Amino acid sequence: MRRKNIIILLWISLGTTLFFFLFFNHEKTFRAFMITMLLSVMYTFVLGVGNGVINEFLNKRFPWSEATRTRAVLSIVSIIIGNFILVYFCNYMNYVVIQKTATAEEFFSPKYGFTNWFMINIALLITAFLHAKGFMEELRKTSRKEVVEQKLIAKSANAQFESLKNQLDPHFLFNSLNVLSALIDENPGKAQKFTASMSKIYRYVLEQKDKELVTVEDEIEFAKTYCDLLKTRFEDSVDFVFEIRQEDLRRYVVPLSLQLLLENCIKHNFATSSKPLIIRIFSENDTLCIENNLQVREQIKESSGIGLANIVQRYSLLTKKNVFIEKSEDYFKVKLPVLSNKPNIVSIKPENEDLAYERAKKRVKELKSFYGNLTSYCIVIPFLIIINLLTNPKHIWFYFPMFGWGIGVIAHGVSVFAIGKNWEDRKIREILEKQSKR
Repeated sequence: MRRKNIIILLWISLGTTLFFFLFFNHEKTFRAFMITMLLSVMYTFVLGVGNGVINEFLNKRFPWSEATRTRAVLSIVSIIIGNFILVYFCNYMNYVVIQKTATAEEFFSPKYGFTNWFMINIALLITAFLHAKGFMEELRKTSRKEVVEQKLIAKSANAQFESLKNQLDPHFLFNSLNVLSALIDENPGKAQKFTASMSKIYRYVLEQKDKELVTVEDEIEFAKTYCDLLKTRFEDSVDFVFEIRQEDLRRYVVPLSLQLLLENCIKHNFATSSKPLIIRIFSENDTLCIENNLQVREQIKESSGIGLANIVQRYSLLTKKNVFIEKSEDYFKVKLPVLSNKPNIVSIKPENEDLAYERAKKRVKELKSFYGNLTSYCIVIPFLIIINLLTNPKHIWFYFPMFGWGIGVIAHGVSVFAIGKNWEDRKIREILEKQSKR
């Protein structure tokens, strides 16, 4: 248990001790005070630690954010059974073991039935309040998480935009059209093949622009087509080597990353027939490597590094694995992580973002309304019970608001978790699916 929780329980024990000693204990002696404190500490720590263990177990196995409905049901069942056992244990220790005002047979007789029942109800109300508090804290965490996810979505959209700007590089298009123009007169057959390759490249760009990941096999096929264009353009000045393990072909990489890296190789290095630029694309451990011999071209202006930064940013949105860059006097290498499985990616289409946000906002309001109602119930009802027992213990009237309001809370919970809007949407989807199958 955390130190903070222990301190809270100690303060509750002290407050309970003072309350019962001053208002309910007729014997104002040190011995009576110590007994009252002992009982308060016992009740507070047994009930507090016991419910804390139950709550921690449910948090690990059935988090509020992932299984809200199941968690609500299990919380109700667990606090009823748990508090029944814990209260009976505390009362038995109090009346039979410590104060010795009753025997074991008397304790389980109807004489102490009302006392046990009353204590169980108080414990249930306090525990329900604590569980509601735990839900509200989890709701705030989830809300913060959703804000972070929305920021990631925005970053992803920006990264995709930057990616498209780099992928459809106007310089590449301009240079390719110049090569095509020259080939039309010199070699019409080769020009036709060049045009077909350009068509494949831009078709692939348009097909993959909305995807987060593609298979290594698809990316390699695209890279080979792109290299054919570069080979036609630079002839013997550039050479490409592909050495990809067969088992890596079904794994995943960020789409169009090879095109950006290949373009960078051409852009930042000079290539001649006497000193050809050799570019290797190969597998190494769990990475896909792009390596070229270093023949640095003199740059008129300093490179912005947008292409490589774009790849790093897109990978950071999908995985914790890093993109590695190695540079020496002889070579430049980039290592792209190869993923075995597609991660769970939060993606919302732009046209549905507002609708999804409104639905989420409405659902949060429904949940906050219910737990606000439940929290109010857990605070007000114990207060009414104490007033009733202090002012007129012979005439018990707190049953009426407790049961009346309790039925309202249960109905509210059923409407939120069982037959609310989610239930309607689910039934509509089921009916539509049945009709589509017919």
